[in-house]
Formats: sequence, C-alpha cells, structure tokens
Amino acid sequence: MATDEKIQDADLLGDKADVSYEERMHWGALSEEELAIEKKLRFRIDAIIMPLVILVYLMNYIDRNNYAAARLQGLEKDLHLKGDEYQVGLSILFVAYVLMQVPSNLLLNYCGRPSWYLGFFVIAWGLVSACTSQVSTYGQIVACRFILGLVEAPFFAGVLFYLSKWYTKSELSFRMAVFYSGSLISGAFGNLIAAGILSGLAGERGMSAWQWLYIIEGSITVLVGIIIVLVLPDFPDTWRALSPEMKRVANRRLAIDAAEADVDESGAMSQVRGMKLAFLDPKTYILAIAYHGITGASGFQNFFPTLTATLGYSHVVSLLLVAPPYVFMVFYSFFHSWMSDKVGNRFWFFVYPVPITIVGCVIFMTTNSFGPRYFSLFLLNFVFAMNGTCYAWISNAIPRPPAKRAASLAFVNSVGNAASIWTPFTYYPSQGKHYPVALGVVIGLQCLAALMAVILKFYLQYQNKQLARLEDENAQLGKHELARLQKTAEFEGIDIAAARRMQKGYRFMI
Repeated sequence: MATDEKIQDADLLGDKADVSYEERMHWGALSEEELAIEKKLRFRIDAIIMPLVILVYLMNYIDRNNYAAARLQGLEKDLHLKGDEYQVGLSILFVAYVLMQVPSNLLLNYCGRPSWYLGFFVIAWGLVSACTSQVSTYGQIVACRFILGLVEAPFFAGVLFYLSKWYTKSELSFRMAVFYSGSLISGAFGNLIAAGILSGLAGERGMSAWQWLYIIEGSITVLVGIIIVLVLPDFPDTWRALSPEMKRVANRRLAIDAAEADVDESGAMSQVRGMKLAFLDPKTYILAIAYHGITGASGFQNFFPTLTATLGYSHVVSLLLVAPPYVFMVFYSFFHSWMSDKVGNRFWFFVYPVPITIVGCVIFMTTNSFGPRYFSLFLLNFVFAMNGTCYAWISNAIPRPPAKRAASLAFVNSVGNAASIWTPFTYYPSQGKHYPVALGVVIGLQCLAALMAVILKFYLQYQNKQLARLEDENAQLGKHELARLQKTAEFEGIDIAAARRMQKGYRFMI
C-alpha cells in the first residue's frame, strides 16, 4: 500500500501508530474481498430466509385473525355468544401470548435450533386452529384461544431475534417491513379466503363456513410448519449451504456492526444474566411502552371486517373491502422502511405516521358517506408503517449480547401485545357505526407512542455522547467493558487494544 494509506494517528492507535490498510480493514470494516462475499451472502439470506418467515407470519396472522372473519360467518350465533363474550375470546389469546414471550425467547437463544423450535410451534398452532372448528360452547372457544396464544407466542419475538442474528442495523428496517408484510398480506387475503369460504363452503358436510375456515387454514399451517423444520437455516455457523468464507463474513459483519462479537457467555446462566441486563436498560421500557401504544392503536385490525360492515354492504362484500387498504400498506411499508434504512433514521419514520392515523380516526368518527369513511381506513393503516421501524429500532438500540437482545425483544413484544388484552373491549356495539370511544383510544395510544419516541431519541443522543467519550484511549474502562472487549478479541483473533479500536465510530441509530 502507498504511504498515504497508512494510519498516522498515535492518539488512536497508541504504540501501533503506523498500521497497514489491511489491518485497519480487519479491525473496523470488511475488506473488498469480504464485501464481495457479503453481497452474495446477503442475497442468499434474502432468497431463503425471508420468504420462509414471511410465509409463516402470513399464516400466523390468518390463524389469529380468522376469529374476526368467523364472526361474520355465524360463529357468535352457533356458539350462542352474548354480551362481551366475543371480546373475551379475542382478548384471552393475548393473555397467554404475553406470558410466554420472555421465557420462550430465552429458550430459543439457548437451544440454538430455530428451525426445530419455531417449526414445532408452527405445527402446534396449526393443529390448535384446525381443532377450533369443533368447538360448540363459549368455554371451549375461550380454551382454544388461550392455547392458541401459548403456542403462537414463540414465533413473532423469536423471528425478530432470529433476523437480528443475520442482518446488520442498516439492513434491518427494510427486512422487518418485509417480514411484517406477512401480517398485512394476511389482512388482505385472509379475508378474501374467508369470503370465498363463506360463499362456497357454507353448509357443506353439515358444517358452517367458519368451521371450514379453521380446518382449511389450520391444515395449511401444519404443512408450513413441516417446511420450516426441514428448510429454515439456524445460524450462519451451522448453515451447510454457506462456505467457510461466507460463515466468517456473516459473523464478522455483525461484530463490526455492533463493535463487539454477537456471542453470549457460555452456560445457561448467560440467559439469566441477559434477562437482567435487559431489565436494567431503560431503553427496554421506553420501547415497550411505545410498542404498547402502536399495538393498541392497531387493534382495529381485529375488527376490520366489523368496521367495513358499517359501510352498508353484505357480509361477503364487507370482507372483500378489507383487502385494498392492506394491499396498499404492504407496498407503502416497503418504501417507508427502505427509506428509513437509506436515510439512516428511525425517529422521524416512527413519528410521521402518527398524525396521519389521527386524521383517519377523525374522518371515520365524523362522516357518514362511503367515500370518506372508506378512505379513512387507508389512513388508519398507516399505523402499520410504524411497526417495521419499531422492530428495527429495538434491535439497533439493544444490540448485544444476544441473550439481552432476546429478552428485550420478547419483553417489548409482550408488553406491546398486552394492549390486545384490553383494547377489544373498547369496540362495543352500542357506540354505533362511528366507534368514537375505540378510535379515541387509538388517538391517545398513538400520542403515547410518539412521546416515547421523543424520549428515546434524547436518551440515545445522550448514550452516543458517552460512546464518543469512550473513544478516548486514555479513558479507564470498567470490568464489564473489559470483559466485552475480551470476548470480541477472542472471537476476532486480535488483542484487546485492537478490539477497543473496533469501537471507534459506533453509534446508536436515531
């Protein structure tokens, strides 16, 4: 290399002031050869992993939300549900869902086989969904919904953690949006499937349309679960399709991205320590409250067919009208999250959908004609654009170690989904077709989420200033910082001084 390609900075490098370009690339960035390998690696990850997790999330939301479609297909009448019993059946799923989040994600991180772990639970919830077709009483539907919550819980937070083991922070937002598109697609096509079943299978073999809905969708989910067990890669080190060079680059790029190795301490206690670290980090609680606001505000998705039914059309048409707002948001959320990654910003992309959603609420509550009310449903769906940004922000703000990230993702997801326990009761029929109470709650929860985003922005700015101070080679490090540097040094095959130099330039994305 030429002389000008040497690093002449004694303050940064101490006694290794004159270090080659290749050595600097080893410490702080991928080499040109590694960048070429990374491009092929990223394509392979995108081509194999993303379609699989999208497919499973599609079935996850279809199986979870077919309860709303079944309501229009005679479920309430056949089970003799009265008062708020339908809402209890909706809410009880999330009680079980919340309880399982943190222990499940820690177990996933410890077991190290996402394909088997996630695949097993996909098969389980498909079987539970299919069996729900045979319930005949209020108690039975509540029991099935509770069990469904237990076996669905490992998937969502588990996949968020799983993707964070494959993608860097600059890649996550778009991939999270692509992943989340599974739920948006299910909102569109799940109800189209329900409409087809309602018009074509009602009464066949003596079963109602909602029973066929559960049988068909549950059976498809079981098949998808088997595919996950057989095809989904676990982690870079164990994916046989990757060459040794690709495996090394897959691990190095994540270590460089977070300025430390993406590995836990050995032993089961590291999972407990990771949980403690997560609960001691204020960002965990800020993000949890923010996600509670988003999830509570998006609770209208559980009643979307009910909202479209207020537009004055038949049950089949009401189900068909659900699709266009979701299809629009699938493509818009891709653009939204791609721009968030490209610009390198999370805060503004988290906040700007809030006023759009509020406008949608106001229009739906104050108008009666079809055009404005249906348009307002498109505006309401802007809350879903916030999800991909929020998921990526969680992984960016709480990057390492993996056990901490796993516990944080699970805790945030559990607190967020706790909103789905109480928000269904705000959609009571006596409000009339404008649902002022329910949509007023949506407005309040969106404002809460925006407030948490502001708090997180200032806190991350504070932490970035601390990171800037740590770049001073003369600053004394505590034992925990030294332990993390030692782990990174061992993983990279370098000394602690070099591992510390990898920290230079790392900042939390805001």
